[in-house]
Amino acid sequence: MAVNVTIECMGCGACVATCPFGAIVMENDKALITEACTACGACIDSCPAGAIIRDDAGESKAVVDTASYKGVWVYMEVYNGQLRGVGHELLGEGRKLADAMGQELAAVLIGDGVATLAQEAFASGAENVYLVEGPEYKHYSTDAYTIAVADLINQYKPAVILIGATNDGRDLGARVACRIGTGLTADCTSLGIDEQTGLVAWTRPAFGGNIMATILCPEHRPQMGTVRPKVFKRPEQDFSRTGQVIRVQSKVKENDIRTKFIELINVCTAACNLEEADIIVSGGRGMCKPENFALIEELANVLGGAVGASRAAVDAGWKPAIHQVGQTGKTVGPKIYIACGISGAIQHLAGMSSSDIIIAINKDPDAPIFKAADFGIVGDALEVLPVLTEELRKIKNQ
Repeated sequence: MAVNVTIECMGCGACVATCPFGAIVMENDKALITEACTACGACIDSCPAGAIIRDDAGESKAVVDTASYKGVWVYMEVYNGQLRGVGHELLGEGRKLADAMGQELAAVLIGDGVATLAQEAFASGAENVYLVEGPEYKHYSTDAYTIAVADLINQYKPAVILIGATNDGRDLGARVACRIGTGLTADCTSLGIDEQTGLVAWTRPAFGGNIMATILCPEHRPQMGTVRPKVFKRPEQDFSRTGQVIRVQSKVKENDIRTKFIELINVCTAACNLEEADIIVSGGRGMCKPENFALIEELANVLGGAVGASRAAVDAGWKPAIHQVGQTGKTVGPKIYIACGISGAIQHLAGMSSSDIIIAINKDPDAPIFKAADFGIVGDALEVLPVLTEELRKIKNQ
């Protein structure tokens, strides 16, 4: 599809200012659309002469039989032989979607020797588990997993697919969506059913978190989206539940995988496993310098928790990005979140506001973080943390 200028152009230049990509220039008193055009169509309504039109010539539009796609699927990511928590969280939310649509809820399980994990998916609400096993799936690879998931979709035609927005999930979701020709809504914070259309309403932050956009996928299937870990609460598991395991033969060949696994290097210890942590101690600009994060780490160690950081601390180079909590970092929902020297910018709150208990330590009594906190300590975190850590150590050793 393209946007073209007709001979009716008056050369008024109204479209030049309207184009968000700077793709229109004036040449010989006529508007000229350059290669920077994305065919967004913003210029069409701005033209007073109606001289800008869409050109759909030569473009064929595939028609998808949306009625043939049924069911809600959740991709269950496996790491170190265990299911990541985000898969269970999405099964809980997927259950609501499936019930509202009157369709089944299924889990997709891919790996090497992972069949025993199917019972966990059933316990979290799945009715069926689509299982693909083989040595080629021992370690995640884009090529192998994309082929497996795309084959499952083409064969069984699910209406909806939910994927955790982890490093692997983001990679897989985007590749699969391109492979099968559908859309993907990334980093969703809310899911629902649109009353008028019956489609899944995917809600996500846009424009730096200043607005929330709700996205529908009316013409393509499956409807796909990724959701960050800890956005939704993990459902209570019932291990008396059972379901059907549907084994699917792997179609991946050795030469399909263009990368070779050499070695797994663990750069993240329990201290930075934020998405699975029940307790997180985070530091911000108020920690003043990177050396002071030793106080954060010491408290986290006493509590058996993980170490987080605000964007300001990460941008300053005090902690690696893997520790960042917030809209541009990780979304977390621990039982206890302790914010030390963090003012409470809206972008940070978006990443941790679902925590069960929030404790804030800040010397500014008017800091926004206190509005979100369940408990607050007004004081310098550098002075409060050593005292708090020592008292908690004494209680722990009793």
